[in-house]
Amino acid sequence: MQHYDIIIIGTGAGGGTILHKLKNSGKKILVLERGTFMPQEKENWDTDEVFRKERYHTKEVWKTEDDKELHPGTGYWVGGNTKVYGAALFRLREKDFEKIQHADGISIEWPISYRDIEPYYNEAEKLYQVHGKMGLDPTEPYRSEEYAFPEVSHEPRIQELHNNLTEKGLHPFYIPLGVKLNEADAIRSKCIRCNTCDGFPCLLHAKSDADINCVRPAIDNDTVTLLTNAKVIKLNTNNSGNEIVSVDVEVVTELHQFSADIFILSAGAINSAVLLLKSANSSHPNGLANKSSQVGRNFMKHNSTAMIGVSTKPNPTVFQKTLAVNDFYWGDDEFKFPMGHIQLLGKSNKGQISGDAPFFTPGFVLGEMVTHSIDWWMTGEDLADPENRVQVINDEIHLDYKENNTEGFERMIKKLKDILYSIDSGHSFIPHSFYLTKNIPLAAVGHQCGTARFGIDEITSVLDINCRTHEINNLYVVDGSFFPSSGAVNPSLTIIANALRIGEHILERIK
Repeated sequence: MQHYDIIIIGTGAGGGTILHKLKNSGKKILVLERGTFMPQEKENWDTDEVFRKERYHTKEVWKTEDDKELHPGTGYWVGGNTKVYGAALFRLREKDFEKIQHADGISIEWPISYRDIEPYYNEAEKLYQVHGKMGLDPTEPYRSEEYAFPEVSHEPRIQELHNNLTEKGLHPFYIPLGVKLNEADAIRSKCIRCNTCDGFPCLLHAKSDADINCVRPAIDNDTVTLLTNAKVIKLNTNNSGNEIVSVDVEVVTELHQFSADIFILSAGAINSAVLLLKSANSSHPNGLANKSSQVGRNFMKHNSTAMIGVSTKPNPTVFQKTLAVNDFYWGDDEFKFPMGHIQLLGKSNKGQISGDAPFFTPGFVLGEMVTHSIDWWMTGEDLADPENRVQVINDEIHLDYKENNTEGFERMIKKLKDILYSIDSGHSFIPHSFYLTKNIPLAAVGHQCGTARFGIDEITSVLDINCRTHEINNLYVVDGSFFPSSGAVNPSLTIIANALRIGEHILERIK
């Protein structure tokens, strides 16, 4: 059996980033990724292949309520779901770390404060080359420094929208985007501001993802070994159950076993919970680190809606995902509870909206709709509910989820519609299901978090404040699993920043 100092399971926002942090430690590191490198191919930018045929999604079938089939909108690649994310990299608000009263209940306080993670947000934004501008978002948390990369500029139609929203008393701001863009020197810019960024893999490797920014640079190090097509099927403990001693891994079709001193589980909130549950043994009969019975519980994925607003004004924008609005994040004068977050999506093309329009809609009408449309994405906080959970039943993944905390979210959507109507009375709206895949809303698990929350109390949490399991001394979970609450912005940057934080803790541990 080969022995390593550290084994990392998964290469997404959590696993890829913590690998970056640990790569120069001098320790022997094995990285296990169940997928392969995503092919760099023309299909990366093919709408039909990416969305309709779901070329880069897993073919796995999970189960949900009443044993219904669930086709998850997730994929297994080096870099995880960052390969196809929109690269919108937001910080949680300061109050998101505190106990907050919502219309439907309470989101609990985190065991760390925003100030504890703020330095790692800075580090994360530099590592993922996040472009933004401070001082515009009214809910913006404290920042100790300006973004290292300038904001991604609005194209003329979006700048006009920005001006219209400002005239209505709102405070639109630039989306913080992780792209390799140099607007001052286009010749040296990897990013070309194309219309195939949000939801697509980047054919040019110009999107800041965990693969390109973290994994590929790390595997040049002689102490780092990456195994692809390596699916971990079980974590094995010692006889007393307080340490992991080895992992069972299917490498292509062969079973292998590897040992290490420290294990980092970064398979994503759903699959990390699955692996902990599948690794049950006599010391941990309900699953590893599950004395609290919280493993798999408190799954969150956000209340999310994609919407196409068709206006009388043409929209020739190519790179549209540059503007966001947080004026309703904490509510308004009429509704004193949090509502959520608004941002633009990447610009739709005719192929993407054809599935949302009536089947008899002529092609030229679809073309006109695309020419005049602006695409929106709304996110609201869903509350942690122990009955929203991941389970393993008869060796199958079961994901049970019931929506909650939707009133404020629905109010926000109506407010946005009313505002857009007031700007242009010719507005009409259709849902944009392409971004939500099948089995809406549950299959859209791109924002998955919870399932192994961190905390001080071992009775109510799975991990301690350093994301080490309470019960197993050498096992860390470093992905979206640790979230006690979901906030209402994309979770990726918080996962990345936390991975840097935990990586620093592990570096101190292994000195």
